Amino acid sequence: MTRFFTGLGHFSVRFRWAILVGWIVITVFSVKAFPSLSSVAKDTTSGFLPANSASMHATQLAAPFQNSNQATMTLVAATSDGSALGGAGAASVVALESQIRAMPHVTLVRDFGLSADRQAEQALVQTNLPPYSQSADAKSLVANIRALFPSSGSVQFHLAGTLPTVIDSQSQSGSSRNSIQSLSLLLIVVLLLVAFRALLAPLITLLPALVVLILSSPVIAGATRIGVQASSITQFILIVLVLGAGTDYGLFLVFRMREELRNGAEPKDAVRTAVRTVGESITFSALTVMAALLTLIVAQFGLYQSLGPALAIGIGLMLIAGLTLLPALLAIFGRAVFWPSRTRPDTQARQTLYGRIAGGVVRHPRSVAVVGLLFFGGLALGQVGAPAAGFADQSSPSGTDSSAGAAVLTTHYGGGGTNTNEVLFTFAQPIYTHPADLTALESDLRATGQFATVSGPVEIVQAAGGLPALQQALASGSSTAQQPLLRSLSRFISADGRTVQVQALFTNSNSSDPHAIAAVPAVRTAVSSVAAAVHASDSGVFGILPFAYDVNAVSASDLVHILPLVAVLIAILLAIVLRSLVAPLYLVASVVLSYFAAIGITTLVFVRLGGQSGINFVLPFLMFVFLMALGSDYNILVMMRIREEAHRLPLLGAIRHAVGVTGTTVTTAGMILGGTFAVLAIAGGSASGGSQVQQIGYGIAAGVLMDTFLVRTILVPSFVAVLGRWNWWPSSLFSAPEEPAVIEDAVA
Repeated sequence: MTRFFTGLGHFSVRFRWAILVGWIVITVFSVKAFPSLSSVAKDTTSGFLPANSASMHATQLAAPFQNSNQATMTLVAATSDGSALGGAGAASVVALESQIRAMPHVTLVRDFGLSADRQAEQALVQTNLPPYSQSADAKSLVANIRALFPSSGSVQFHLAGTLPTVIDSQSQSGSSRNSIQSLSLLLIVVLLLVAFRALLAPLITLLPALVVLILSSPVIAGATRIGVQASSITQFILIVLVLGAGTDYGLFLVFRMREELRNGAEPKDAVRTAVRTVGESITFSALTVMAALLTLIVAQFGLYQSLGPALAIGIGLMLIAGLTLLPALLAIFGRAVFWPSRTRPDTQARQTLYGRIAGGVVRHPRSVAVVGLLFFGGLALGQVGAPAAGFADQSSPSGTDSSAGAAVLTTHYGGGGTNTNEVLFTFAQPIYTHPADLTALESDLRATGQFATVSGPVEIVQAAGGLPALQQALASGSSTAQQPLLRSLSRFISADGRTVQVQALFTNSNSSDPHAIAAVPAVRTAVSSVAAAVHASDSGVFGILPFAYDVNAVSASDLVHILPLVAVLIAILLAIVLRSLVAPLYLVASVVLSYFAAIGITTLVFVRLGGQSGINFVLPFLMFVFLMALGSDYNILVMMRIREEAHRLPLLGAIRHAVGVTGTTVTTAGMILGGTFAVLAIAGGSASGGSQVQQIGYGIAAGVLMDTFLVRTILVPSFVAVLGRWNWWPSSLFSAPEEPAVIEDAVA
């Protein structure tokens, strides 16, 4: 493998200009040829459950009222002065519905009639666009419909529902993405300036990551055509992952080049040596991240499936850029990369802070290991007893038209908000043939005590003089007087009369409250009992809380199944790169320990001290995948350097020297990676699913920083010192004769 990276280093230096031009051409072509990632990303916050889940079954039961495979909207009109909607106001609603029917992508406009207070009217607008679409067609359709709304008058129009909410949220998220990218870049540049004390080094280190960030968006978007999924949250995590991990790989290479220059090498030779010695570390660091991400393919939850392959593509591109574009840039600029800092050979070796820390660790390795294990174990206990929370607030962004429309629906219809549930019943015979069951259905639901409000068709039926009268109106083609009632009834009873839908609000409707989510099984049991009492053949509950319960269950199952798989894959890669079967065992164990400690400290901050109801359902899963993969980056860099030094020094001296020369690299890389995830948490708070993004950002940032300053610098070196030559079993280093434990001073 050394021969391969030696050849790659020579290739990158010799053809440096061709490589630079090639990356520019490929990036420009991809941006022009493929759509952007934001145009194809889907909102997977509350969907993509397995087909056999109870929520997906309820979605099928709701098919007579809306096609779950197509994006829908709700047109709502209401009088602004509290008067009844009629006359010219009603005529304006009819005229607007007619205009919407003629628009491209609109397949159905179904008027649901007046509200009970006769002050509002709503209509379902169904499209042939995908659910949660954020495409240009979706944005144009929503904008064109809203452009038809009159700017004045006693009737106010709004466009609410799924599609407008997604479009309004995406518009707000776009500014959040720009903030995340800008703040991340600013943080990285400042930290790199401090680390290198040079003007060009930060730019050269960061440039490949910026190129990959530009390139990965159209490449991932193009990959969606062959089955790769991409969610809306992918866009946020891609930014911090590519910038963070990409800068890590750049630091590995640039710091090693500077070290070789200070050892007397010429610039081009320093680049070749850096690629030869660090290329393997960069490659296996990227492979561990990609392996962890690709395991998400076997997840049941669609959100995880949509993250894995898409992010793995970004890391794959970053690996190629790190081994070709970055060396080419370093060869082009040479010593100028580090100007005005010193790159000439040192006349006197200097001891570093990290070398002194490592010296203290190797003098008392057993004590350090025990204290470290107790410390991280104590932090891990912070998560005990903390429940998993559900979804963050899924409502429309405040101040938007979709938010105003949802408020009107709640005021006049008692529902329409995102936390309203549809309780569905199907019957073997049309409900018109057994009207007593319809009345019993609503009263029995209220009697369960599981719902704060229940809104169904009974009030409409009573206003029409009973269900038989409506049945007769249907059979005779209906009279003009019955038409409004029939339209209102179509919101609750399907055209064939075999499916009844009742809107209900849970007693506790907070979609982020664990107690509300925990009540879902009891609600489903109560609904099943009501279904049996009214002779329904099937039943289900469709809504955000049932989705949250099913997602929690599926997410927990995915964690149990994928956690061992990720650990095994990373252990195999570590065994290959370190030529050892022993070291991967404690290295993987150290990352698992830091993962549980990170979960614990996140729970302490957000739940115990912050007063939140629980940790987000997605946090434990994503933290494990990212910390297992990203934590292994530093494992590989440090352990590869210890192995390299162990060929010429006694083990304790190798540990001190390796930690000394890699300490600045690991610290800078960890601060950049942790900082970019912290930026994700800060700037992502206003994005769609903001609290979910925040907990992911803060949690991973805490894990990365603990990994950087404690695990890689203190805990792992103590394990290496305790195990001695057994670290390298069964490689040749294990069989090499032991030398006296002379500890050298580490140099910068």
